[in-house]
Amino acid sequence: MTIKEVLVPDIGNFDSVDVIEVLVNVGDVVSKDDSLVALESDKASMHIPAPFGGTVKEVKVKVGDKVSEGSLILIVDASETEAPAKPAEAEKPVAPPAPATPAADVKVDIPEPTRPAPEPPKVIQPASTPNPIGASAIVASGKLAHASPSVRKFARELGVDLALVQGSGRKNRILQSDVQAFVKNELAKPRSESMAGFGSPSLQMPVIDFSQYGKIENKPLSRIKKLSGANLHRNWVTAPHVTQFDEADITDLEDFRKSMQSEAEKRGVKLTLLAFLMKAVVNALRAYPNFNASLSPTGEELILKQYYHVGFACDTPDGLVVPVIRDVNQKDVLEIARDLGELSAKARERKLKVEEMQGGCFTISSLGGIGGTAFTPIINCPEVAILGVSRSSVKPVYNSQTKQFDPRLILPLSLSYDHRVIDGADGARFTSHLRMMLSDVRRLLL
Repeated sequence: MTIKEVLVPDIGNFDSVDVIEVLVNVGDVVSKDDSLVALESDKASMHIPAPFGGTVKEVKVKVGDKVSEGSLILIVDASETEAPAKPAEAEKPVAPPAPATPAADVKVDIPEPTRPAPEPPKVIQPASTPNPIGASAIVASGKLAHASPSVRKFARELGVDLALVQGSGRKNRILQSDVQAFVKNELAKPRSESMAGFGSPSLQMPVIDFSQYGKIENKPLSRIKKLSGANLHRNWVTAPHVTQFDEADITDLEDFRKSMQSEAEKRGVKLTLLAFLMKAVVNALRAYPNFNASLSPTGEELILKQYYHVGFACDTPDGLVVPVIRDVNQKDVLEIARDLGELSAKARERKLKVEEMQGGCFTISSLGGIGGTAFTPIINCPEVAILGVSRSSVKPVYNSQTKQFDPRLILPLSLSYDHRVIDGADGARFTSHLRMMLSDVRRLLL
């Protein structure tokens, strides 16, 4: 009997992920690449395949456990898949190696990577609004703030809660320089929470017992929906969104796509409009490099990317995931279509790897197959823009040469961008460039 351990392979930069399903039992015979367990990270679910075949002797994880790279999953008897051992070795019993510590025994309290942080206390208020708390030695937190009357007056003028300031004077006394340093540090933060004190305080959602009005049913959200919801909220409040709407005439492009269908089928590829959209987006990113960038953590620099990895929003039974196609600029439409098909299938089967959802420069969210005329997509930060595509429809377009209206297939475009990085003029130029590329298939294939 040859005993082997099955360990968790590389799952990306995560210390622990949840085991959501165990697909084998003791005594089961598995083949290489059979799915053993299903894991769920903060972005997607994935199946761990068997690295070799054999008979399951022990299952070392259960639903709800947290595992990391190298954690022990199973102990398998792989003797049936290997050559017989030498006689000298056969007489010697093979002792199973010491099992690695199961993830269930690891008592590490690590928060989820994308779990939203608690709401920070209000820090800064407009100078025109006095801070009534700052006038007293006892502040909101109940902490005694040691500061002179002049420092308290200075803090009130800036709207600073002295309970949040660390004093550098004798016995932690707060000096005017401490207040200045605190304000400078808060204003340097690019995050929205540094501005949490401005304006009216946000009201908490009221807790209502809806059962008093009629029959209800509680349905838990999937893990992906809960985590993506937190990310979407963070992205919405962090980046000041502006959405530019436009329309592209894709009549000729759609005719060309249909003429290529037979060629695509021969190569086992389903050629969709999204493949052409990705080619057009990369062309526009080259023309307007600020869209292929991210804001630095300090908010003082723009990180321009020299690669073109494009993500696409994929609807799955568990929620929305965003696989990323790499080096789109180096691929033709049929190669892009093949990648789209493979990654979409993996997403629906919960087999996407973490690295297949990382490194995106720009995202496309296409709802054309479902419907709608326009929408405001939420930016997938730290990207600075996202393109929304709605359902195309035939519209009458006036032809100045024939002096008549011609039926044309029109595609609605919705471009959301981060106004800290991109202004309205560049947003309009970007969609105009996309419209030009999509309306002339010859330009698109250059």
